[in-house]
Amino acid sequence: MTTNVAAYQAVASGAPLEKGTIERRDLRPDDIRIEIEFAGICHSDIHTVREEWGPINFPMVPGHEIIGRVTEVGSEVTEFSVGERAGVGCLVDSCRECEWCLKGEENNCPKAVGTYNGKDRFDGRPTDGGYSTEIIVSEAFALHIPENLDPAATTPLLCAGITTYSPLRTWGVTEGSKVAVVGMGGLGHVAVKLAAAMGAEVTVISQTRSKEEDGRRFGATNWIARKEDPEALKEHKGEFDVIINTVSAHIDVQEFMATLRPHGAMVLLGLPTETLEVKAPLLVSGRKSLTGSNIGGIRETQEMLDFCGEHGVTAEIELINAEDVNDAYDRVVDSDVRYRFVIDAKTI
Repeated sequence: MTTNVAAYQAVASGAPLEKGTIERRDLRPDDIRIEIEFAGICHSDIHTVREEWGPINFPMVPGHEIIGRVTEVGSEVTEFSVGERAGVGCLVDSCRECEWCLKGEENNCPKAVGTYNGKDRFDGRPTDGGYSTEIIVSEAFALHIPENLDPAATTPLLCAGITTYSPLRTWGVTEGSKVAVVGMGGLGHVAVKLAAAMGAEVTVISQTRSKEEDGRRFGATNWIARKEDPEALKEHKGEFDVIINTVSAHIDVQEFMATLRPHGAMVLLGLPTETLEVKAPLLVSGRKSLTGSNIGGIRETQEMLDFCGEHGVTAEIELINAEDVNDAYDRVVDSDVRYRFVIDAKTI
């Protein structure tokens, strides 16, 4: 059995999203039904629906930052109750038995199923995301949302939060660490907040000072504006334990590697199209790392949400009606948002 629900769909590459109707499956024993309250707009949604990362199957409903209330539970569900607030991030399933799944790293599972533009591993149906009025998901891939946090502002944490939290934790950021965040957009502003909440001294590396007041309000203690002072990085040689690079623009990695302390790491979150080059001595001397990170597993995502609940960390958002989604897409591409768009699903 299926249920028809309203959704905003991508119907063709480059075409505006359109309101329509999609089918949601009936509950399996381990499923929960979530009435969606809020759905975040991630730049990944735009890349996907515009086929900038490869072909997709149309029509498709984007959205992998989802928060709502549980309205129904399957017969075997034990972790969620009707009325509870729940979230869904970038994944809705995996094989659940490989070494990565057993480690709680479902994001590394070769059979991981994306929240949208994926295929259900049981019936092969395409997965549709959160620009919709409801979603059905296994409780194993649903997240508990701290009730003390504003749910709309928490929604982007389902992607932007875990994308920045995971490398901060993986590379050992803690009280007294020195962290640099390159770029303070949708990802970067969350990275600043999280690193500051972990007790780190945070430096933002940006092109200008246009967002400096925001950055210091988010917890940054230092600011480097490269357009104003192209030589500024040279004054920070050997200073940072971790550099979180959130931008996809091409940068001279070697300049940044020189600012790392021994054993430091520069972590790439953005996806520049140009090849990055670095001379081996910059890595060998001081045993430094140039590495990357994507999201995290379900266990770590829940850990991130709990941490944010404890420290009051949420994203800075602009809440929009669903009918404004296409304008929001254009504004994201133009970097005209501070700092994430969230769709009010009640308007779908």
